[in-house]
Amino acid sequence: MTDTADLRPDRMLSVREVFGIDSDLRVPAFSERDDHVPEVDAVYRFNPDVTLAILAGFMRDRRVMVQGLHGTGKSTHIEQVAARLNWPCVRLNLDGHISRLDLVGKDAVVLREGKQVTEFQQGIVPWALQRPVALIFDEYDAGRPDVMFVIQRILERDGKFTLMDQNRVLRPHPFFRLFATANTVGLGNLNGLYHGAQRLNHAQIDRWNIVASLDYLPAAEEIAIVQARVPSLADEAGTKLVAAMVAVADLTRKGFAAGDLSTLMSPRTVITWAENVEIFKDPALAFRLSFVNKCDDAERPLVAEYFQRCFDRELKESHQLSSDARE
Repeated sequence: MTDTADLRPDRMLSVREVFGIDSDLRVPAFSERDDHVPEVDAVYRFNPDVTLAILAGFMRDRRVMVQGLHGTGKSTHIEQVAARLNWPCVRLNLDGHISRLDLVGKDAVVLREGKQVTEFQQGIVPWALQRPVALIFDEYDAGRPDVMFVIQRILERDGKFTLMDQNRVLRPHPFFRLFATANTVGLGNLNGLYHGAQRLNHAQIDRWNIVASLDYLPAAEEIAIVQARVPSLADEAGTKLVAAMVAVADLTRKGFAAGDLSTLMSPRTVITWAENVEIFKDPALAFRLSFVNKCDDAERPLVAEYFQRCFDRELKESHQLSSDARE
C-alpha cells in the first residue's frame, strides 16, 4: 500500500442510497480505491442493524465488535461496508501464532548500502494506526493474553500507542478505525464448539463502544444468496432444491441450539453444498461430501433424518451414492 497517511475522506454517501436502509445518515467515503480496499460483492445482503453499527464505527470512530456464530458473515459484513466506502481495510486473525511482536514490531537485520544493519520494523498495529485504515481483529476472543493487552492500549478514547523500543508515542490517524469479530463475546468455550476461545476480562470488553450481534439470514434471503452464487439453480426447480437445502441447514442449527448436534451448517456450507450439487448432479452425494462427513459418527443418523424430512428421500450410504453417480 502506498503512503496514504495524508488522505482524508472526500465525499459523503447516503446510507439509504448505498445500503438500502431507511436512514437519513450520511457517511464519509473516499473517491478513489487503493490496493487494500476490499472488492465489492454485488450480491451481498446487509443486516440493517449490524450495518448501522458498523457505519457508526466509520462515521464517529466507535470501536465496534460484531459477535455471532461461525459462517454468519461477521468479517465479510465489515469488509463489504468498507468496500462501498472505498475505505482501506486490513484483517488480522488472532490465532495462537500471533504474538505481541507481530502486532508491535521488532528489530530486524537488513541490508543498507551493502552493509548489514539492525533497524526496527513496525508491526501491523503502528502501521495501521498512522493511516486511514479499518483494522479488523478476527477471532478476537482467541487472542493470547499478551496480545490482548497490546490491543487494549488502542481501545482507549485517545487511542495513543507507545512504542517502548523506540521511545515514541503514536497518535492515531483521524480516520483510523478499529473493528473486531468474535464467536463468544469473551465468554470462553462454554459450549465446546470454539476450542481456543478465551475468557476476556470485563475491562477489555467494556472498551468496545458498540457490540452488534449477527445471526443467520431469513430463509428467503439465504435462498437468494445461494442462487446468486450458483446461478444454475436459479430456475423454478433450482429454487425448490435450494429451499430444501436451506431447510436442512435450519434444522442443523436448531439441533445445535438444542444440544443434539455438535456442529451446524453455516450459509457458507450451504453454498458449498450447492456448488457440489452442480458438480455431482446429486444433492445427497453432495450433502454427504459437503457436510455429513464432517459430523461425528453418532450424530450422522440424526443428520440423515433431517435430510429425509426435507427431501422426502433417504440419505444413502456412501457406496450406494458412488454407484448412483456412475450410473
